[in-house]
Amino acid sequence: MGIVVIGAVFVDIKGYPLSTYIPGGRNAGRMEQVHGGVSRNVAEDIANVELRPTFVSLVDDSGMGQDVIDKLENHKVNTRFIKKVPDGMGTWLAIFDNRGDVTAAISKRPDTTPLIGLLAEQGDEIFADCDSIALELDLEKETVKQTLKYAKKYGKKVYAAVSNMSIAMERRDFLQQIDCFVCNQQEAGLLFSDNYDHLEPEEMCRVLAGNVHSANIPCMVVTMGGKGAVFARANGECGIVPAKKVDVIDTTGAGDAFFAGTVIGLTYGKTLAESCEIGSRLAASVICITENVCPRFRPLEFGLDIPVVD
Repeated sequence: MGIVVIGAVFVDIKGYPLSTYIPGGRNAGRMEQVHGGVSRNVAEDIANVELRPTFVSLVDDSGMGQDVIDKLENHKVNTRFIKKVPDGMGTWLAIFDNRGDVTAAISKRPDTTPLIGLLAEQGDEIFADCDSIALELDLEKETVKQTLKYAKKYGKKVYAAVSNMSIAMERRDFLQQIDCFVCNQQEAGLLFSDNYDHLEPEEMCRVLAGNVHSANIPCMVVTMGGKGAVFARANGECGIVPAKKVDVIDTTGAGDAFFAGTVIGLTYGKTLAESCEIGSRLAASVICITENVCPRFRPLEFGLDIPVVD
């Protein structure tokens, strides 16, 4: 069944200035509305590497919800386990500056509690034959618990990302049951109650190695924007992955693409360092376009000898 991705769907409303952005002032610009959400983006990223993920999620019982399903199906994502419910999708409103960075954002989260019933009813069917699980850690606690239960039952590896670290911080104990957790530098600071914004990759790598060992977290990757990413395992393995140099147009979805690439590599036999390299390449491909997801790649471009299923 490929990689199972579990999480929420958002609609992203993005504003770009036509001239120099003036914080607090009036800015003429253009607006775009696109399908988003960490897990939705991750599912499409994986599909764009010609793999066939299964997306477990919710959408509104509306035309917009059907549009989300239709687009994913066009990218050959398995949408069988997407449920239509009222308030099934969230909204993310973001304003960008001239460098393509988000200067202000407001997020309205969807009600994802119906996932609990969906997993209870169809969990065995969803997880029994999957290759791995990519999980959004800030879902309802019971949803995370159910996912980890099925992963243990069927011997599947679980990789986790986060869209709201303040919620995920309440699930620290789950991190010890996750094979690899990916977050950004600011989120890592929140998780470990420290400020890492000033750290360079070499120092961040040493700090992360110490933290995952003391917290008994099996594996963790921290992205650092233009400085690249660092990774560490509880057994002492650690390293740095430089960022690819590209012209920045829109940073939305770069972290999601990095997570997708890392999950792809780890799922299909690459080392942690090699998997982060795949993530870095996918992230770079997103930054230089206005889309939330990466363009099309073939598995062999990443050294992955995986049969492509049409």
